[in-house]
Amino acid sequence: MKIVVQRSKAAKVIVNQDTVGEIDKGLVLLVGVTHEDTEQDAQWLADKIAGLRIFEDEQEKMNFSVQDIGGAILSVSQFTLFGDCRKGRRPNFMAAARPEQAEQLYEFFNECLRKHDLPVSTGIFGAMMDVQFTNWGPVTLILDSQSR
Repeated sequence: MKIVVQRSKAAKVIVNQDTVGEIDKGLVLLVGVTHEDTEQDAQWLADKIAGLRIFEDEQEKMNFSVQDIGGAILSVSQFTLFGDCRKGRRPNFMAAARPEQAEQLYEFFNECLRKHDLPVSTGIFGAMMDVQFTNWGPVTLILDSQSR
């Protein structure tokens, strides 16, 4: 699994002009799943994200996690994270998991986050979505379960 983690002051997902997921301060997660990913990968990433200290304390040092600040998660499935652009001009998405596998692991990942007592909002799997947010910092990190 590959996840783009972005610290956010506010975020929402819109599908067909309806807001389907929304948070105040917290993390926006763009979540990609590949063929080899397992529930262990999803659990590891959820644990890592729940405790990731990327929010600033009073001395402006990154010492607080999303849990520490009472933040929330906006999790958005994004198969394009596994787009291969090395050849030609059109990305190849063969590394992305099939939708049925990806959706199951994506939902499992979100449940793992909820087990950390984090409020988790989502988009709609497979839908065309508009993701709007204010990147706070900006702070953006990329986590990959294959590099643990």
